[in-house]
Amino acid sequence: MLFNIAILVAGLALLVWSADKFVYGAGAFARNLGLPPMLIGLTIVAMGSSAPEMFVAATAALDGMPDTAVGNVLGSNIANIALILGITALIGHISVSSQTLKREVPLMLGATLLAGYLLHDGILSFADGITLAIAFFVTMAYIIRQALSNKTKDPMVEDMEQEIPKDVPTSKAVFWLIAGLILLPLSADWMVQGAVGIAKSFGLSDLVIGLTIIAIGTSLPELAASVAGILKNEDDLAIGNVVGSNLFNILAVLAIPGLLAPGAIDAAASGRDFYMVLATSAALAVLVLLSGKKRELNRVHGALLLITFIVYQIVLFLAH
Repeated sequence: MLFNIAILVAGLALLVWSADKFVYGAGAFARNLGLPPMLIGLTIVAMGSSAPEMFVAATAALDGMPDTAVGNVLGSNIANIALILGITALIGHISVSSQTLKREVPLMLGATLLAGYLLHDGILSFADGITLAIAFFVTMAYIIRQALSNKTKDPMVEDMEQEIPKDVPTSKAVFWLIAGLILLPLSADWMVQGAVGIAKSFGLSDLVIGLTIIAIGTSLPELAASVAGILKNEDDLAIGNVVGSNLFNILAVLAIPGLLAPGAIDAAASGRDFYMVLATSAALAVLVLLSGKKRELNRVHGALLLITFIVYQIVLFLAH
């Protein structure tokens, strides 16, 4: 047990650190290549916090644990909204003014519905993986096109552009890019093996492993980014990190187990856990889009989200 805990902690620490260095290297290298800062912000920076989920999903799928990969995606999306935004809103009110964010929230909800439709038969097939991957590229093309064609300054996009490293030598950027690509799969493997060892000791299923220990661990970059955003008065970025990560998770990351280990999944994933993802996503959409002129998440919302997450975790452990 102690060995598994040590591997889990070491893997998680290295996973978060290497993901940060990967985004740093990729962002700096893209800037040095002359790519528009807006394009870098909406792709590399926006999706960078989902790098842990991507590599964990690939590792779990290749290890023959597709339920862990699927659980990681669903659990991370639940944690991003209920846990991460819950904690962030408790720290301070989160106001929403970004037009880009208001376009991404309905896209996130639509992507969630698409995933639910594909999972409802209890099978994540290779065709499902292809469908999700195509939907991801189409969605990203739409977001980028809308942002580039919009001449009005968007606060969230401006905040993302500020996150791109400046004046970094190309050699240094390439070094961290390569280092991240090497360390991410290694740390993901450590984390998966440690989490599996701990969870098996308590008799938890592969799905619950992904929904709990691994999902919370891989959501730490989003927590750090959202808390930093609210402390720097970058409210749209605080929510944007979560929405962008959830969109990336449900389309790109969920496609990975479908492509690498297609087959039947735990029935609870397409039932109980998907409906939880849908409920939290819909709640965020209501708060962002339908809350009148004063669109914000306040401390009451934060407390309700956090309580929801805690209750859900209790339900998962009591069910096993």
